[in-house]
Parts: sequence; C-alpha cells; structure tokens
Amino acid sequence: MKGTILLVEDEPGLAQSLNKEFQFEGYQVILAGDGEQAVDEFEKFQAEISLVLLDWMLPKLDGLGVLRRIRRISQVPVIMLTARDYAGDKVSGLKSGADDYVTKPFDIEELLARMEAVLRRARPSGGQEEYSLKGLTLNLKSREVIREGQIIQLTQREFLLLSEFMRRAGQVLTRDELLDAVWGADFDGQPNTVDVYVRLLRQKIDRNFSEKLLHTVRGVGYMLK
Repeated sequence: MKGTILLVEDEPGLAQSLNKEFQFEGYQVILAGDGEQAVDEFEKFQAEISLVLLDWMLPKLDGLGVLRRIRRISQVPVIMLTARDYAGDKVSGLKSGADDYVTKPFDIEELLARMEAVLRRARPSGGQEEYSLKGLTLNLKSREVIREGQIIQLTQREFLLLSEFMRRAGQVLTRDELLDAVWGADFDGQPNTVDVYVRLLRQKIDRNFSEKLLHTVRGVGYMLK
C-alpha cells in the first residue's frame, strides 16, 4: 500500500471517481464530505494519514478552515483541489500551510504525479539527521525546527526548503536549483513560487529574531548564512 489519503470533497460523483482511482493505484482512502467531518476524520486517523487532498469550497467549514485546524496539530502534506484559480487564493492557501495547489478541472495523471512527488519528499532522507546554524536547528527525523529554544511550525514544503538551505548553508542557491531540489525537475508551475515560499519561510525563521539568516543575493538567488 502506498499510503492513506484523506480525501475531502463534497461532490459525491467526483469523490467516488477519485476514490476508485486512488484505490486502483494502491492507496487507502478515507472520505469526508464536509469540513467538520474532515477535521473529525483527521483527528481520528491522524497517525495513519499520509496525505490530505482538500477541496476549498466545503459545507460547514471551508478548506482553509480545515487546513488551519490540521496545521495546529500536524505537518502532514496537504494538496488543495479547487476551482479557485485566482493568484490571491493560491497565496492564501500557501500561507495557510498548503503544500501544493491543483486547479479543477485537472488531469488525473498529473494529480497522481503531484501526490507521489509530495509523498516522496515527505519521507526522511538518509545521511545526516540534524543541522544547526547560529541557534537554528533542523532535525530530519523528528521534523522539528527550533531557533533559540522556540519551536517553529513549518509546512511540509517550507520544511523541505529549509532543509535544502541547511544542507547547503553558506552557498548561494538559484531559483532553478531550489525548484529542482524541493519541487522536482518536472515542476511546471510559476518560477516565482520559490520567492513566495522564501518569503513565508523568512517570516517564520527570521522575523522575530535580531540576526537574520536567510539572505537574498540580487540577480542570483538566496543563501542561508
């Protein structure tokens, strides 16, 4: 089995179609038809759930509300499935903790590929398990990030981005290098995705501290030092 998916979708036809497709691909699926049920199911099966596919427009509690509830207790990967394709909506989803964003209607093969990519990057890699830099510590095994004694909550994508910066501290990393390392070589989204996530990451690891660690190298990329 590839993993357990919490599929949150209020359109019964689409939910059942995706359920059959995911089961055929080797996933176990937990279904939820509204936001409140999604939160209940996640709290009940949190230890088993590998990935959340979350519709934006839901009865009782919308997708952003569900996402925020999940992020209070877990950094499980979350992909938002929605017909809302405005740039501002995407930014809101990312800021609330989404790891990826797929706009309806979508191709099932693309969705499966994005799911596999997110799950692959969520698995701990081999080698060194902990990195430290000037009071900032990142543990790959426990997935904890701490700066000067304060626990910092990151989304899955933010954690992966910080991991890359920590592994290559002191090096200037271009946007293309970061896209390949964190999103994958087959990523076909907007190049400014890196800028959005760097800004979100900087707010969490630097904003409340006097010494800034994440720097912009104009015309090149970014560096953690």
